[in-house]
Amino acid sequence: MIRLLIADDHPVVRAGLRAVLESEPDFAIVAEAATAERAVELATEPGVDVDVVLMDLQFGPGSAMNGAQATAAITARAGAPRVLVVTTYDSDADTLPALEAGATGYLLKDAPPEELAQAVRSAAAGRSALAPSVADRLLERMRTPAAALSARETEVLGLVADGLTNQQISQHLHLSQATVKSHLVHIYTKLGVDSRTAAVREARGRGLIR
Repeated sequence: MIRLLIADDHPVVRAGLRAVLESEPDFAIVAEAATAERAVELATEPGVDVDVVLMDLQFGPGSAMNGAQATAAITARAGAPRVLVVTTYDSDADTLPALEAGATGYLLKDAPPEELAQAVRSAAAGRSALAPSVADRLLERMRTPAAALSARETEVLGLVADGLTNQQISQHLHLSQATVKSHLVHIYTKLGVDSRTAAVREARGRGLIR
């Protein structure tokens, strides 16, 4: 029996995932969490035995952590459960931090029930399970590493897209303004553009940022 923890701030989503997963004979839902913090608590609680955490990436205002941070906190422990991210976001700005945090798999919420079930079983066995769009982009990053944005560059460009100035970005990421400018220069070179607006447009077109 594969024991599951569902972490999502939307009750309807949790109910939908529960309905799909409980139809599988080898799955058991042992806990649910509406915040990332609660997911970490349950996943590491001695009395709660969890094999796989189904983790959303974005939680509401009641949660100070996001899904990637919760994933890092869970997977940092010895003998930790596997984390399968189940979200609506598939940009590099979302996938890279989650995978770097230790997620075993990354699936989109519109995946067919059989794909979700297979991803859970793969995660429980320690095998990676990636949505096709995510797998394709990771493969493309491997093929053309010089043109791929780093996680930090993706983060910087995401803040540019949100309308932040270099000074605001430096404060938000605790970087010097010179470092922010350096990241932007590298971003422009990799994307083949020469302005912030063009960089954001190109990155969105490639699915690198939301």
